Amino acid sequence: MSEDWQNGGFGLYLHWPFCQSKCPYCDFNSHVADRIDQNRWKSAYLAEIDRIGRETQGRLLSTVFFGGGTPSLMDSDLVAAMLERIRATWTVANDFEVTMEANPGSVEAARFERYAQAGVNRISIGLQALRDGDLKRLGRMHSVAEGKFAYDIARKHFGRVSFDLIYARQDQTAADWQQELTEALAMAPDHLSLYQLTVEEGTVFAARHARGLLVGLPDEDLSVELYDLTQDMTVAAGLMPYEVSNHAKSGQEARHNLIYWRLGDYAGIGPGAHGRLTLQGQRWATEAPKAPGAWLNLVESGATGELPRNLSEGEDQATEYLLNALRLSEGLDVARYARLRGQDLPEKKIAELIDGGFVDLHRDRLRATPTGRMVLNAILRELLVG
Repeated sequence: MSEDWQNGGFGLYLHWPFCQSKCPYCDFNSHVADRIDQNRWKSAYLAEIDRIGRETQGRLLSTVFFGGGTPSLMDSDLVAAMLERIRATWTVANDFEVTMEANPGSVEAARFERYAQAGVNRISIGLQALRDGDLKRLGRMHSVAEGKFAYDIARKHFGRVSFDLIYARQDQTAADWQQELTEALAMAPDHLSLYQLTVEEGTVFAARHARGLLVGLPDEDLSVELYDLTQDMTVAAGLMPYEVSNHAKSGQEARHNLIYWRLGDYAGIGPGAHGRLTLQGQRWATEAPKAPGAWLNLVESGATGELPRNLSEGEDQATEYLLNALRLSEGLDVARYARLRGQDLPEKKIAELIDGGFVDLHRDRLRATPTGRMVLNAILRELLVG
């Protein structure tokens, strides 16, 4: 059980905390800064790569993910130096996946070729909408034309390209979304991340919502209609919903994110980065300080740059596995859950959920049905309490 992480694999997450501006819906750890000493940041990232490399010596590294913030604002030399150190530190998988999140502005698109030369082989572009008016409402700095141009440039330089869209936006009808998603699918993507707009605590949108200024959001019935429409259209286009919000052609799934959902190990480097590492038979949850300056000072002082918390062998890991695996179309391995928890899932509760059409159980895998995915949080509560 101490090496259970091998069921999910091992990846590395690198967080770049800076953006050109803060989007009003965003609750990620991102900051706007006038000046950034990228050489100073490079030294800190390389020091953390070295430290984690010593802790995880001998492992096969399957994926790297540059997230943010806006990592496509990083100097390509910095990205190249980090990937060079990573390859010198770990043996990497034959199908090594290196993903970078990118905004579709012209500045970032101009860097795509250099990122590819540095070793990035997958790009995830935050288009977010294909309507200029909605992009402005979302606080995005690019236009639809710029977004499509960046996507075309990315397709020239990377073998794998994904993009994000947010739906269930203000005043958006089912017909509006059907037309927009039709346009998105016509761009022939291999992978799409499609998220319903949520109002996250601590964001500008949350403050507006509290004052009654965020009008035109869909009611529950329209949200369900939009979700169903999304599933039907993506499946018809050959992009299967392998996770609640992620759709891909066969073989194009985001392997790094699958490490999270399959309860693998991943090291997190950078301000606010989270990680899960199994070391000497114990599984640790790590979280770095969110403030960029605080994290940088910690690393430069010789500290670890993260705050570890020990996870118990049983309940914590089993709960985390349940919460993540039921998001996947492949579902949860009930035998693996039982090994982690020390007891089986509640049979009576599972039978009730099967009878209700919310889950199915086939060959020792518990999966949420399409109906169940729409009420996944309720299913999880039932299984955790039961």
